[in-house]
Amino acid sequence: MADAKTRRPRPAAIILTPAAEDRIARLMANAPDGAIGVKLSTPRRGCSGLAYSVDYVTQENRADEKIETPGGTFYVDAGSILYLIGSTMDWKVDDFAEGFVFDNPNAKGSCGCGESFTV
Repeated sequence: MADAKTRRPRPAAIILTPAAEDRIARLMANAPDGAIGVKLSTPRRGCSGLAYSVDYVTQENRADEKIETPGGTFYVDAGSILYLIGSTMDWKVDDFAEGFVFDNPNAKGSCGCGESFTV
């Protein structure tokens, strides 16, 4: 029987695909001076209310979710975690565009262009 005080590590709020981890590694390899990682947040903007935003981080916020990847540290904004729990983040490249793509089970709808979502 496991010790009552032993806790299993909690799963990350978001799952990163290998392609997303590779992209984070490339971003960190070319990061500006002072960058300590890459951070995902969901600022209010767009047709549907919330948008996905990925930016460099220069200071750690202890409240943010911290995910160590092989190529660098990935953070999820503390104020955005509830909108993102259970999501998968991928990096897609096709003939016309490339970018991070999100499969978010919390999204109830999105705008036609796919830039914003609502929960």
